[in-house]
Amino acid sequence: MSTDEQNTANPGTASRSYPCQACGATVEFAPGSDALRCPYCGHEQAVTAVPRQVREHSFDELAALPAKPLSSTAEGLRSYVCPGCGAHTESDDLSAHCQFCATALVAEPGATERVTPEAVVPFGLDRNAAREALSGWTSSRWFAPSRLKQVSEAETFRGSYLPHWTYDAQTVSSYRGQRGDYYYVTETYTTTENGESVTKTRQVRRTRWSPASGTVGRGFDDVLVAGTTHVAAEQLDKLTPWPLEEAKPFQPAYLAGFRTVRYDVEPEDALVTAKERMADVIRSDCRADIGGDEQRVTSVDTRYSGLTFKLVLLPVWFLTYLYAGRSWQVMVNARTAEVIGARPYSKGKIAAAAVSALVLVALIVFLVMQK
Repeated sequence: MSTDEQNTANPGTASRSYPCQACGATVEFAPGSDALRCPYCGHEQAVTAVPRQVREHSFDELAALPAKPLSSTAEGLRSYVCPGCGAHTESDDLSAHCQFCATALVAEPGATERVTPEAVVPFGLDRNAAREALSGWTSSRWFAPSRLKQVSEAETFRGSYLPHWTYDAQTVSSYRGQRGDYYYVTETYTTTENGESVTKTRQVRRTRWSPASGTVGRGFDDVLVAGTTHVAAEQLDKLTPWPLEEAKPFQPAYLAGFRTVRYDVEPEDALVTAKERMADVIRSDCRADIGGDEQRVTSVDTRYSGLTFKLVLLPVWFLTYLYAGRSWQVMVNARTAEVIGARPYSKGKIAAAAVSALVLVALIVFLVMQK
């Protein structure tokens, strides 16, 4: 067993932890760095660089991959064997903590996953930075209860990597539609002025439609689709944009100390969503190619080439807090500090604002009547 990492074999899912080279405790990835840090003695040790670049994968490679069964319990959970205390921990994640000694455990994805992560965008914000981002978010919420501003101090953040698929493609699209060009005609109408009927003219806009067709090309790079259903896709979309150019070639060490969610959306299924997102852009290209003042796109036939994909892990801080008997969740993009989430409203503050508005209107009316 090496001095910089420990591995376990079956029974259970193969996993590893990272012992501190100074004191022997378990180190965890330090956000904002390229190092693992010991939470006890503070010693840091660099994440070993790998001699490869992040690369895209063809769907031909995917078709050749065999299905890999999970090493799991009857409930569908992995059974980790902790290299620290030897205990078994059940989890459906790629990285977790031992439930007995809190050792940070990282699975070997190649042993259990059909598609292994190609890249990871490491955590850039630590817990304190995430709290600061949350504090700014809560302070800007109008009509929020005063207690909401205390959440960042009282609650605990949980860091998780969430799986996402990215897709690249070259597209050529043939379209049919119509081009609308504006023109103006003079219209005569009758109106009443000072009790008399008056005839006037005005310019009225019309649209002249003509057939249109053509071909447009577009290259797509890193079209992002969530690979998990554990968090609503529309919520994850609000955390964008992600600095995918900062992605590192995947190494298990980046996961140490954080939860890593397995993908449960297959790449073939996510491709359907990716093509829908590409289609929106392509239709915009078609309208631009048609030109004119208005456009109608009636059909688009798209051919794809150079279609590739990869699995990338993106870092998110999660916070769930209780207020008025309900759970509220907040997420922080752990690279950009973007904060999204649900929050309660203070009925008292809303009522006070409404009363203030009524008083202000009454005061304005009073002043106007005094003139």
